Amino acid sequence: MNTADEGRQQLDAASVLNAKSTLLQLLARAGVYTGDAEELIGLVEAGALALAHTEIGGLRRSAPAEKGEPYASGWSDGTLAVTEELGALAERALVQAVTSGPSASAPDERSPVGRAEMERAKVAVTPLYLSFADVSDLDPEVTEQVLGAVLRTMNPRQRAGYPGRLSEFASAHQGHFERLYAEYGPGSAIAIHGRYSLVHSPTSVAVLERLAATPAELREEWDAAELPPAWLDGLTTAWGSPA
Repeated sequence: MNTADEGRQQLDAASVLNAKSTLLQLLARAGVYTGDAEELIGLVEAGALALAHTEIGGLRRSAPAEKGEPYASGWSDGTLAVTEELGALAERALVQAVTSGPSASAPDERSPVGRAEMERAKVAVTPLYLSFADVSDLDPEVTEQVLGAVLRTMNPRQRAGYPGRLSEFASAHQGHFERLYAEYGPGSAIAIHGRYSLVHSPTSVAVLERLAATPAELREEWDAAELPPAWLDGLTTAWGSPA
């Protein structure tokens, strides 16, 4: 094999498994529970397949026009077969990732919130919040209790895709978020009002998304977690939606 061939060589199964095992060992030394690490790696693998599925799907419309209709038809059929198989692989990888973690259950059934799911939610909400507001000294510091109520309204499959859903929600309501935090958040005239305490927490982004998507389920989980009803009502009022 010449140097050019070596440069183009793809990773084989043994090398991929070696990299995965090495990463698991390094994470274990850093104190990350193996089950959590395997779940996160599984989601990355499923995501890579899903992104490849989307990218290759776009090739169906890019057959060289000068090749003629038979060529274009074969091109389309070939890419369709590949994308369908990639889609199936991505689905199996996702199901494997969300059913093999510490809080494993059926991917479409409610289950206790796992540690990795909680950490993924924290990583998702913080930068979104900071894109609209500053860090607040009045953050009530109930992040895990609030995110626990939020995540329990979803099944493992939905939790796996929740960061993307949060980003889409924040983008779709950017102006609304800017007004909310300007009027009720850090530095506003009512910054010390207890009713609006949750506006000072990054979790407010996630709570607002759930209020829009599944208000009844969120209130049920909120009550079960014994979180202050005034926080939820205050956030609903500040957002401008019916309570």
